[in-house]
Amino acid sequence: MITVRVPATTANLGPGFDCLGLALTLYNRVEMDSLPSGLSIEIEGEGADSLPKDVFNLVYRSTHALFDRIGRRPPGIRLRLINAVPLMRGLGSSSAAVIGGLMAANTLAGAPLDQHSLLALATEIEGHPDNVAPALFGGLVAVSSHEGEVLYARPAIAPLHVVVVTPDLQVSTAMARRILPTQVSRADAVFNVGRAVLVALALQAGDFDLLGRAMEDRLHQPYRARLIPGLDNVFEAARAAGAAGVAISGAGPSVVAFGPEKHEAIAQAMVNAFDTAGLNARSFILGIDTAGAQVEL
Repeated sequence: MITVRVPATTANLGPGFDCLGLALTLYNRVEMDSLPSGLSIEIEGEGADSLPKDVFNLVYRSTHALFDRIGRRPPGIRLRLINAVPLMRGLGSSSAAVIGGLMAANTLAGAPLDQHSLLALATEIEGHPDNVAPALFGGLVAVSSHEGEVLYARPAIAPLHVVVVTPDLQVSTAMARRILPTQVSRADAVFNVGRAVLVALALQAGDFDLLGRAMEDRLHQPYRARLIPGLDNVFEAARAAGAAGVAISGAGPSVVAFGPEKHEAIAQAMVNAFDTAGLNARSFILGIDTAGAQVEL
């Protein structure tokens, strides 16, 4: 039996829309074995009652894509999915499913694809690389995909903890993309390019003052805010409690906050702000996963 552990991820980090992602110490596990025939899927934890247990399951579809790519497959597959990453909350649950399925299938097949090939295939399945790249590699990943070519870099960053607050609200990535404008001004594009670079440099240096000033965005957060009740107040509460930088995690609705200390107070302030907006929320205080997806022996 093959077991793969895959981290949650937070993408965009404010201005790094579709090009910055960070792996976090919250994990899904995929257990996979071959069968004489057929398909068996068991799910525990997040999504146990809602995720499909047939050929439409994303982990299975990802294994199927890898076996198609290499031109061979086992006669049957058993999958056991143990999920800790909340679904449709902007924490990379779909990317964890894709990477978990690809890694498990690749290992079962004798590892015919290297990590770069796995990233390219994951990007094909997911449609964008900013979550699948850190899920695969760990740490902070800067990534760009164009016409099938995926470029990426993994700058080392200072150790830190991240506050993640997840309201009881689901936002699909497709919906969060549909509300974005198809064109933006040159001024807004330049604004985000500069700040995305500064976010990466601030994380490298552990410079929370710079991080707080750099994590502003003009390309997606102003539009996605309408999908998340009380978002402005959540941001303000986090900063008042000691957070330096605050951002929507991925497509939302989760919110991530960065600061050198007072993580519990920041988390509680954000939970309280969501409560004021009529939403229950749970909080996580997570470290940075630096290993990425791992086969557990």
